[in-house]
Amino acid sequence: MNGKLVGGGIVLSALITGAAVYYLQVYGYYHPVEATAPAAEIRLTAIETGTPEPILAEEFQGIDADSSPLRFRGCFRTPMSLAMLTETFKVYEVATPLNGPGWFSCFDAARIGQDLETGAAVAFLSEHDIHPGVDRVVAIYPDGRAFAWQQLNDEAEK
Repeated sequence: MNGKLVGGGIVLSALITGAAVYYLQVYGYYHPVEATAPAAEIRLTAIETGTPEPILAEEFQGIDADSSPLRFRGCFRTPMSLAMLTETFKVYEVATPLNGPGWFSCFDAARIGQDLETGAAVAFLSEHDIHPGVDRVVAIYPDGRAFAWQQLNDEAEK
């Protein structure tokens, strides 16, 4: 009888711990980024000056977490033309969108990655070292849809 109680207690505590870890990873640490927050200001790095400059961004939706600088994701639209953007701002050659939580449905990392590979979207450097070893990247489509995320840069691997 005691073995069943001990075994049941171990199984129950493992289930509770598993559920807590799942919740914290998928939901717990994330918080919405308000469109008026400083993190929601979308900037791209200018070719001429090498400094990030704000661009026009509408309908911004974003999430972030204090637990990791890689958890930022943003979806928005820009009325700026892709031709003008590619002439003015630095293109980011090694863009790799990172998967976000499934409940943040506007950000589809696999689709964005495919579109970057085929040329259906163009990635720009938003800010180099927004956190040490982390760049913010923005992918923009010709129709104005745009997505932002943060990824490790070459300096992080050293």
